[in-house]
Amino acid sequence: MHTKTIACPHCKATVVVQGEPGQTIQLICPQCKTKGVFRFPEEHTTIPQPSGPATLTIQHLDFTYPKSQKKAINNVSFSIHQGEIFGFLGPNGAGKSTTQKVIIGLLKSYQGNIELLGKNLKNWRTDLYEHIGVCFELPNHYQKLTALENLELFASFYRNTTVDPLKLLSMVDLQNDANTRVGAFSKGMKTKLNFARALLNNPQMLFLDEPTTGLDPVSARQIKNIILQKKKEGTTIFLTTHNMNDADELCDRVGFMVDGGLVLIESPKDLKLKHGKKLVRVEYLNNGELRKDEFTLATLGANPTFLSLLNHGQVLTIHTQEATLDDVFIKVTGRHLK
Repeated sequence: MHTKTIACPHCKATVVVQGEPGQTIQLICPQCKTKGVFRFPEEHTTIPQPSGPATLTIQHLDFTYPKSQKKAINNVSFSIHQGEIFGFLGPNGAGKSTTQKVIIGLLKSYQGNIELLGKNLKNWRTDLYEHIGVCFELPNHYQKLTALENLELFASFYRNTTVDPLKLLSMVDLQNDANTRVGAFSKGMKTKLNFARALLNNPQMLFLDEPTTGLDPVSARQIKNIILQKKKEGTTIFLTTHNMNDADELCDRVGFMVDGGLVLIESPKDLKLKHGKKLVRVEYLNNGELRKDEFTLATLGANPTFLSLLNHGQVLTIHTQEATLDDVFIKVTGRHLK
């Protein structure tokens, strides 16, 4: 609900008005009793659009695995700008990981054009890996080496200066396990070490494939905070996931992949506003019984039933009926994100 302070056109007394965007309110001046109306302007949500140079531009990308009759990637085009977190969403087998593998140079025989960090992908050699960081969904560590030895080994592969491995281990709360063999690590600890390894070379662009899989809520929050901090530092992040909560919280824009094709690109907030219901659901007690009612947002401030519940009822919860990204995906594609 919005609050607006206006002046009576006759006596100039101050009048406080409350209402929703687009709502017309009947007013009576408390001083001179002049009657009038006030209409709240419609609310237009402005979603910040990516700006600055494109870190990654893909045009008409196709890829087919050997001996397969079906394209794993089918005519995919999109751009990611510097400092943007771009979510690549879709069900298993949609082509998300294949697209990432093409971009980072693991799969070669593709059709289309890829510009990465201002250079055509086909012109990059091994020096590409000085500038990008990759966190695979399934951690692949040397099990007989300690966490510190793993990071030190991978740091030795870079020509440029790397981040102190002990600093990275502290960042993901593994400093007390630095000298423990990775073979003794839990799944979550291996996931965190995998993430830390992707940051060794302080990359300009970071490719993350399900970075919070297998983590407890505290560890997942820790990883997401680091991702957001890297964004603030100007790192471009390509996030491949089917975790809708992560995508909603982290991403500036998301792209939906289905059967190898990119069917939709938009900001999470814009998608939820477009496909949600402008309603609030209220749960309350009435004579000891749990009741539920829904009310339209546009007239919420003047709805006598809603106001009566607030003032006299036993309200338990109030929730907007906002769509989730999962809801949007199902509505747009008819598929579930699993």
